[in-house]
Amino acid sequence: MSVVAFIPVRGGSKSIPLKNIKPLCGKPLVCWVIEALEQCDSIDRVIVATDSNQIEEVVIRNNYKKTIIYHRLAQNATDSASTESVMMEYLDRQELDSNDIFMLVQATSPTTTSNHFTDAIKQYVDNGYDSMLSCVRTKRFFWSEDGKSLNYEYMHRPRRQDFRGTMMENGAFYINRVGNILKYGNRLCGHIGIYEMPVYTATEIDEEEDWLYLEQLIQRKNLI
Repeated sequence: MSVVAFIPVRGGSKSIPLKNIKPLCGKPLVCWVIEALEQCDSIDRVIVATDSNQIEEVVIRNNYKKTIIYHRLAQNATDSASTESVMMEYLDRQELDSNDIFMLVQATSPTTTSNHFTDAIKQYVDNGYDSMLSCVRTKRFFWSEDGKSLNYEYMHRPRRQDFRGTMMENGAFYINRVGNILKYGNRLCGHIGIYEMPVYTATEIDEEEDWLYLEQLIQRKNLI
């Protein structure tokens, strides 16, 4: 059994041009998660799936030991293409064992560390989950558009210290078996486990404001 980390990164980004290789605190964005994965003993291979020669050049220039480039098809690198489409494209073209662990990793979550990856894989295996996703615990109160409270009873509003909160996807990573992904065509299935990450990992880089916030956060938490 091997563990494959898969990072899909496109050259096109409307909100932040060439976002995935723009320097964040002096390091190209995609390199943050690549280097965390390179330092994780549990990871056997890191696949950067891209349609961009510029992204490929940046990755190759760093001479990573575990990381290789996969040239994704143009139709699976459009604004409307799903992440699942490039995952399925890659798996359909590889000879992986159905029991191999496949970790989808998002480059837009640069605060994910090698310890997070290591701990999550261990929990995934030890607990026998079919799949797993990373989340943060939010203690915000949620409502539906038609005025119904979703995660607490408003007539008995809990104190923050007594409220367990709600798990929210932070988009950092998803873990599954190759066989499951090929069978269901989805990153998640079956008995799903939650890997809880620190609240500060909730921000994903989508807009310029996210970028500025994460640069300050990384410096403040000394994650450089």
